[in-house]
Parts: sequence; C-alpha cells; structure tokens
Amino acid sequence: MKLRILVAGIAAMALAAGAGAQDMSKFKDGPVITGFGKTAPIESDLPIPKKTVYKVMFDISAAAKPGEVNRTLDSAARFINMHVAAGVPEKNIRVVVVVHGKGGDDLTNDTFYGARNEGKANANAPLIAQLLAHGVQIYICGQSATAYGVSKGDLLPGVKMSLSAMSAFALFGQQGYVLLP
Repeated sequence: MKLRILVAGIAAMALAAGAGAQDMSKFKDGPVITGFGKTAPIESDLPIPKKTVYKVMFDISAAAKPGEVNRTLDSAARFINMHVAAGVPEKNIRVVVVVHGKGGDDLTNDTFYGARNEGKANANAPLIAQLLAHGVQIYICGQSATAYGVSKGDLLPGVKMSLSAMSAFALFGQQGYVLLP
C-alpha cells in the first residue's frame, strides 16, 4: 500500500513538472545587453513611470556550473533589458553586482578559471564585458577572494574588489540601492 502511494506521488510530481514546463518562445534579446537577459513583453497592471531611477544590487554567492552563465548575472542583464524596453532610459538604471563565496570564480579570467574548471573558458566573460560597458559595477568580496586564492590579477578587466561583500552592501545601501532577491 505504501509503495502504491509512493509511486502515485512520484507520477503526480512528474505530471506536474511536465505541465509546468517553461515556454521561453516569447522571450527575446533585450535592447541593451544582447545574447543575455532575454525578456518577454508584458501588459503590466503596475505602470513603470518613464522617469523612474532604479538603484539595485544583486548578490551572488554560488558559481555557475563550468561552461554555463551565472543565473544572477543574467538576471542583472534582464533587469536592464526589460526596463529599457518598458521605456525607462538606460541612464536611469544603476546596477551593482556583489559577488562572494565560490561565486567569485565566475569573475575570473580564462587562465585562472580554466585551471579550476578542466581548462574551460569562463562563459560569464562576454556577459560581464557587456554589463561593465553599460555601467554595471561588479565587485568581488575581498575576504572571499583571499579565502579562495583569487587576486586582483585573476579578475576579468573592469571587475573591482571591495573590502568585503558586507561592506559593499552597506555602502551601496546608504546610497539608496536596494538588494533584489
């Protein structure tokens, strides 16, 4: 009897997973960051005032799987793309990404990254270059970097080091930035 209930539960979960499969066909490249941060047009009930100034922070603590793009970096690109597509001027969107823990590996150059990931190139590098080119500030926690053996010379061009992730969150929070989950 217990086995039958377990099998029925597993079957129900499999059906639910299939029914909840994502349809990404409506998601397109954004107007700012290309190849990343795809968005879908939405008829929103929450108006986005065109003069809104966004000051947001993203928190990364986990690295992506080797060869994959960090999901939170992609979310930062999506945030920019969807708001510009909704009519907010790009100059009104200020984004900071703070990285700590093993997530720091995703900010490193191919030599350093490859040494830790079976010779693979860092798939995050093209996205990071675009984010930086569009004014996104990316900081690695100096405490985590030290703990994991990452030096400034190991970082991708434009990535900065802060004393700590906690310091970065506190300082940007005092400047009016909000942490997005």
